[in-house]
Amino acid sequence: MAILVTRKSRVLVQGITGGAGSSHTKRMLEYGTQIVAGTSPGKGGQEMHGVPVYDTVRECVEKEGADTSVIFLPARFVMEAGIEAVRAGVKLVVVVPEHIPVADMMRLREEAQKCGARILGGNTAGIISPGQANLGIIPDVAFKPGRVGTVSRSGSLTYYIADTLTRSEFGETTCVGLGGDPVLGSTFAEILSLFDADPDTKGVVMAGEIGGVYEEMATDTISKMSKPVVVMIGGVFAPPGKVMGHAGAIVEGAMGTADAKLKILAEAGAFPARTFSDIPRILKEQGV
Repeated sequence: MAILVTRKSRVLVQGITGGAGSSHTKRMLEYGTQIVAGTSPGKGGQEMHGVPVYDTVRECVEKEGADTSVIFLPARFVMEAGIEAVRAGVKLVVVVPEHIPVADMMRLREEAQKCGARILGGNTAGIISPGQANLGIIPDVAFKPGRVGTVSRSGSLTYYIADTLTRSEFGETTCVGLGGDPVLGSTFAEILSLFDADPDTKGVVMAGEIGGVYEEMATDTISKMSKPVVVMIGGVFAPPGKVMGHAGAIVEGAMGTADAKLKILAEAGAFPARTFSDIPRILKEQGV
């Protein structure tokens, strides 16, 4: 099993005729992702890699049964595209572009909640359920079907953690990229709860980073989970006031440091990992 995306997910690509949309659609199709439609206003009736192109998301939902979307559009168009998707009935929207305006992301998240939909991103590498579906820009080489779920704010950490799990024969059920922007569509707590309810996921690796409070917001969920949660925090040596890669990865004063986050999460019951090699060791110790 997996969470959020499976081989049955019927995916549409918003921005399918653009450079990024076209190239990543081809790559996702080659992986086996069931991409049933794409949108590009004014280009309805065309095809891209054998996928029908429509002018609107509603057409994709009504004619092709699309239930999942991945967005490859400039940041300024993301809010409108995401709202169009959730109002049309799409239940998961993966927002790949970065630097989504804060007010836009807050509006999109609010609209998604009203429609019973979920947003991943902005600035997410995407989501992959190995052997089933791959949405976004995730390179599939490091991933293998298995029994550990991962959730991360960083695409790079997602890849390294998956490689570690694959090489140590744990493999992955689903790997979820939350995204690196300051305001996100989904939280660690929400994704951890989904993993806890998934019978095939035996343990979870959570990778956070400096800045913000999304990691700390997960403490109540972690304390109630029935499965072990291993946690890494990127940016242990990041100086205060310095943005480290992502727009949301900045330490302000004593708030949001890696050590502070690790301490709080450990107190909630998570198992801190300071190196990638710590992850399989801790999982084995916890009987995963």
